Amino acid sequence: MVPDADDKNPAGVRGARHRLRGPSRIEPAPPPKAAPRKPVAAMPLAVKKRVLFVCIGNSCRSQMAEAFARAYGADIMEAQSAGVSPATYIAPLTRQTLGERNLNIDAHFPKGMDLMRQQSFDVLVNMSGVPVGLPGARVIDWTVPDPIGQPEASYRNVATQIEGLVMRLILELRTLN
Repeated sequence: MVPDADDKNPAGVRGARHRLRGPSRIEPAPPPKAAPRKPVAAMPLAVKKRVLFVCIGNSCRSQMAEAFARAYGADIMEAQSAGVSPATYIAPLTRQTLGERNLNIDAHFPKGMDLMRQQSFDVLVNMSGVPVGLPGARVIDWTVPDPIGQPEASYRNVATQIEGLVMRLILELRTLN
């Protein structure tokens, strides 16, 4: 078989085989015309709920809950914590346990309910075991054991329990918004 006169390299990709019909080069298809853009309705911004976490001394459980809420739910809530009878310092194992989870509470300190009564809250999460309430706040009671005076493992277990409860609260608040 004799190569076509316009073939410059008879031993090219096709070798000595005859040419196929059609253009020798395929042009890319033109891009499709974009449909006119419709204005996108702005998503309404979620209204952040003010949430107060309460335990006895504001040295462990409520501090953990506040840290988890700020880390995971800052888009939906403003979290704070307080104690019914505030301690003088945050338990070192609380700081250590949260530090293991990359949560830093160095700027936190125990606060009392008297300070929080001057503010308004949408939700009050009570882990103290005693009746607590604030005007206008929905009260949620969580039964979480107090790890004060217990070994490190107890703090880790409590942190895991509180983390799960905070995540559920965040999901609930997101579905309500």
